[in-house]
Amino acid sequence: MPGLSDIQDDFAQALLSTTTPVPSCLKGSAIRRADRRFAVYRNNVVASLIDAVAARFPVVKRLVGDEFFSALAHTYVLREPPFSPLLIHYGETLPAFIEEFDAARPLPYLSDVARLELARGRAYHAADAEPLSRAAFADLPKGRIGEYRVALHPSAAIVTSAYPMLSIWEINQAGAGRPVEHWGAESALVARPYFEVETRRLPAGTDMFLLGLQSGSTIAEAVEAASAASADFSASEGLAVLIGAQLAIDLHDAH
Repeated sequence: MPGLSDIQDDFAQALLSTTTPVPSCLKGSAIRRADRRFAVYRNNVVASLIDAVAARFPVVKRLVGDEFFSALAHTYVLREPPFSPLLIHYGETLPAFIEEFDAARPLPYLSDVARLELARGRAYHAADAEPLSRAAFADLPKGRIGEYRVALHPSAAIVTSAYPMLSIWEINQAGAGRPVEHWGAESALVARPYFEVETRRLPAGTDMFLLGLQSGSTIAEAVEAASAASADFSASEGLAVLIGAQLAIDLHDAH
């Protein structure tokens, strides 16, 4: 006789597979009735997961339309079922899935828009932390700011794209209607230093600067890496974003 865990595994496998027969553990007055009831339950579960994905990626849905999104999300749900009972975390792999979804290839920016929405959702649920004041930077020893490491807020994320994914996301917000002005690469900062999730367009090279800080580089090392990546990078602009967006929660001397 199969154990409880085996029964649960069989049930879960059949739930998201239309080719798997109804689990033998299900009983009814007739096999056909059990089949029908399980099919209804299966459809309800799939529909609820599609709704969860749609709630997390509203701009992706708006860009492709209801019918296309339903087909995309249905395929995603069947291939990558949730591994957590918390549906707010479901959809973490959708951007990568979109990259491999053949029907989405004419929209090469779609996966990056999904990454931006994913970052915003993560930022909303990230741990709270008190940002440092502007005075914390002003009080650093003169001439030694480059020797410091910066801990960024837990909600901070940098999303980069070869496409204008932030502009596309912006024009799909309520009340927005302007077209994309420049079709080119964009980088965005997503963070929630206090109550609201903020999304900012980053100047050239600032994405590399912030990523460097996030990985543990000193300010000087991050400036050097950003300068090497982009001739248009401005250290003063990078620091202005760091301080103005209230990203820093800790400063410490690397020595």
